[in-house]
Amino acid sequence: MKKTYKYRLYPSQKQKENIDRTLESCRLFYNDCLTERKEVWEKEQRKITCFEQINSLPKRKEANPFLGQIFSQILQDIVRRVHKNFQAFFQRLKTGKAGYPRFKQFGRYDSFTYPQHGFKLIKSQVKLSQIGWVNIRKHRKLEGEIKTCSILIKNGKYYACFSCEVELQLLSKTGKKAGVDLGLISFVATSDGDKQPTPKFYRQAEKELNELQSQADRKQHRRSKSDLTKPSQRYKKARLKLAIKCEKVANQRKDLAHKLSRELVKQYDFLACEKLEIRNMTEKGERKNNRYSVKSINDAGWRLFVNLLLCKAEEAGKEVKLVDPKNTTQMCSNCHNLASPKLTRSERIYNCSFCGYSEDRDVNAAKNILWKALLSPKATTESGTDLKKQAHAV
Repeated sequence: MKKTYKYRLYPSQKQKENIDRTLESCRLFYNDCLTERKEVWEKEQRKITCFEQINSLPKRKEANPFLGQIFSQILQDIVRRVHKNFQAFFQRLKTGKAGYPRFKQFGRYDSFTYPQHGFKLIKSQVKLSQIGWVNIRKHRKLEGEIKTCSILIKNGKYYACFSCEVELQLLSKTGKKAGVDLGLISFVATSDGDKQPTPKFYRQAEKELNELQSQADRKQHRRSKSDLTKPSQRYKKARLKLAIKCEKVANQRKDLAHKLSRELVKQYDFLACEKLEIRNMTEKGERKNNRYSVKSINDAGWRLFVNLLLCKAEEAGKEVKLVDPKNTTQMCSNCHNLASPKLTRSERIYNCSFCGYSEDRDVNAAKNILWKALLSPKATTESGTDLKKQAHAV
């Protein structure tokens, strides 16, 4: 399986200028490839293939000397990026929701990739073609065979991302199974009764973020009316402060998701989780004019957590199953009858009117999620016993 290792780079001032210049040349070349595809379609009604644009690189370098200063495989990767964006565009056309690939404005192109060659990693330095030896901080050991190296610039910081082919690191089996319920009060609740409260990182930083946003809005966006490319220095500084704060909130959310998903994968062999449609939930909240719930859903980061849980489970040789969340909150985990009347959001204890069973709302939902996963037709048991009986036993 593939795994990406991200390390911080510490280039010199001259190396920073070379990286920035390479990035700007890549942005312009990306826009040229996009323009060419658009013009050929409008004039000749035909599609340019990826190989056509790659084969035209020698002629382009003769016409544009700046492209000759960039490693050839970086340019090939840019052509492939354009091709992938068009493939995604044609795929979106089938669903009716299509947005034409955008041209990259100044400052909106933040990475370039060495697909196979052009880089070399030795101890605390990495050699990049056309740039030189750059200091790197290897805060953890890199494992597997390096396939690609991407240079990323984010909020004035430089990173190297190495995509590696690694072997599965199987964890010891525990024989345990659990359902996982995601919520806004309890971020994660398992069928065993364990609960992790929602930290609400965005809510804690919201006041400071609004102040930084207001400061940026008050700054002059352009140096002059005629200069439409480069923003003013004060605006850049204000936007950088805002971006750094947003990055900190995102990093806090990622840190929690990484640690919690790793803990669950170590503890259980089989995990059942809800297959939530986040976009539908946020759109529904916007239609109801409920901005509070939309903010809380986005702040929770459910999709990030589920994606990390799937990745870590695959790496550890464990199984994660996504089930339909319908009625998991309104159903009794003991007798599997629906609540009558329905539970409101303020009710945190599930009291069944049929069998008298009482349980925490989120834990009850987690048990129902596990029950649904075990009842799925794809689930099998070694003894071949009835899945419903096994689910009740859990």
